[in-house]
Amino acid sequence: MIPVTKNIPFAGNVEAWAVARLNLAYAHCIDDDTLEQWPDFFTPDGLYRITTAENQARGLPIGIIHADGQAMMRDRVLSLREANIYEPQRYRHILSEPLVTLEAEGALRARTSFMVARITNGGETDLFATGVYEDRVVEGESGWLYAERVVVLDSDRIDTLLALPI
Repeated sequence: MIPVTKNIPFAGNVEAWAVARLNLAYAHCIDDDTLEQWPDFFTPDGLYRITTAENQARGLPIGIIHADGQAMMRDRVLSLREANIYEPQRYRHILSEPLVTLEAEGALRARTSFMVARITNGGETDLFATGVYEDRVVEGESGWLYAERVVVLDSDRIDTLLALPI
């Protein structure tokens, strides 16, 4: 859980705006099905994990999806494109403003609520997932990147069609 005692006010704050823009670009990458660009939002050794709120609260480190580094993320995208069989679908993200906390070494901690709608090949739309992104964001040569993104799902009921990154 991110402490709320050192929050950076959103309005007029460069770091909070940077995290918000990073989150929006990330969501559009997934929503627009440009998944080959998805690993580029992370540092080379960045962590991406999807877990449930219950597991996160209990400190259980095993995720539903766990990718440790861009190489694992690229492998995941390649398998989605060429090996995995799943119903064609698209996502549409709705994001809150991030709650940003500055860490001592200049990294940022951010917590952003999300809702994801899933649109199936037949045109049906349903609320697929809700939860929070718990991020550690660092400034790299090309801008801000996720050093860690933990996707904490509100529900412990996981749809078997969880194929795409959230």
